[in-house]
Amino acid sequence: MRDYQGKKIIIIGLGITGLACIDFFMAHGIVPSVMDTRIAPPGLENLPRSLKRHLGSLHQDWLLSADLIVISPGIALSSPELRTAAKAGVEIVGDIELFCHEAQAPIVAITGSNGKSTVTALVGEMAKSAGLVVGIGGNIGLPALHLLKQQYKLYILELSSFQLETIYSLRAASATILNLSEDHIIRYPRGFQQYRLAKLRIYKNASICVVNTDDPLTLPIDGTNARCVSFGAYQGDYHLIFQQGETYLCVYGEIVLHTREMKLTGRHNYINALAALALADSINIPRAFSLKTLTTFTCLPHRFQLVYEFNGVRWINDSKSTNVGSTKAALSNLKIKGILHLLLGGDGKSADFSPLLPYVQGDNIRLYCFGRDGAQLVKLRPSVATLTETLEQAMRIIACQVQPDDVVLLSPACASLDQFHNFEMRGDSFSRLAQELSE
Repeated sequence: MRDYQGKKIIIIGLGITGLACIDFFMAHGIVPSVMDTRIAPPGLENLPRSLKRHLGSLHQDWLLSADLIVISPGIALSSPELRTAAKAGVEIVGDIELFCHEAQAPIVAITGSNGKSTVTALVGEMAKSAGLVVGIGGNIGLPALHLLKQQYKLYILELSSFQLETIYSLRAASATILNLSEDHIIRYPRGFQQYRLAKLRIYKNASICVVNTDDPLTLPIDGTNARCVSFGAYQGDYHLIFQQGETYLCVYGEIVLHTREMKLTGRHNYINALAALALADSINIPRAFSLKTLTTFTCLPHRFQLVYEFNGVRWINDSKSTNVGSTKAALSNLKIKGILHLLLGGDGKSADFSPLLPYVQGDNIRLYCFGRDGAQLVKLRPSVATLTETLEQAMRIIACQVQPDDVVLLSPACASLDQFHNFEMRGDSFSRLAQELSE
């Protein structure tokens, strides 16, 4: 544990993470100062009155006088004020770094462009089924610092690239990068490689690295070695076997489960299951419990979730697909008899949408593009695309056209923040409108 007594601490960002950091320091008898670039950030009303605060900008003098700056994931290290403070020798960390100094139980660390929430939840359920008291959080569920309020035997953390930028003390019992595709490029001025390097920080000091053989970009910079365990569709220690139209999970050459026994469907989810199984095995969770979990676990909300079916029309909420790679995975696993009505749009985060081109061909697909980057998405295939301002406008058009055997899929390939507070609110709106418009 680290001693913060007598230190001048500044917390930047008053979202969920920032408030968790404030709570952490106050519980240790330390009163930090707080800062936010917004005039009226969320959570402002919950601040203790004793806290000194600065709103509307980053106060350079405050930062230079700090002993420790704690930033929320949404704050970029590349901001001029933080770069100046870093050059002056001020330590800058995030909430996960604070957590790593305090945690007294093993940590499983999970990141990737897509699938990390599903794998985090899967490993958590595997651990629980084996009787472990497990804390699950980070970029999903509870902020990591809140997990310190209870005694756990194991921590399972979903970590974003933003969180990994400020981690120095993580020593994961097992760590994985599930996959990498272009995402959050607007955050990284040096492009995709800078994003990748942020993700690769998860492997530093990890006892075991669970790596994806299908995606060489997920491999440690120094290559694979004795601490690496691999998974993949066709190769790896954990891989899939395809026999006579059937698919099986295989571990070190032994078939362990028929995918028909799983509630999760689609090749991307079978690979997620392999990754989760590899992580669980690596921390000695008895495999029987893990395999049992794979037969009962259902998809998380907003992740290729069938939310409504009426008159033979299926409405699927995949709002969590906030990047191109995730939408590609959704489309590659979709089998339909009728027309696919695909909803795309939002804030594309400066992404290249062209990799979607092969997935939006054919006579049985219609595109409905909305939000900030809707006009860019229409260019994928203008002849079958409709441009609207909002998701609701697009869904009202779709509702007048759908026929039995059609599928309406919200898999936007974009973030939601141009029109919604988060992807959950976007998915909830889709689910509500699916029912209202169908009836």
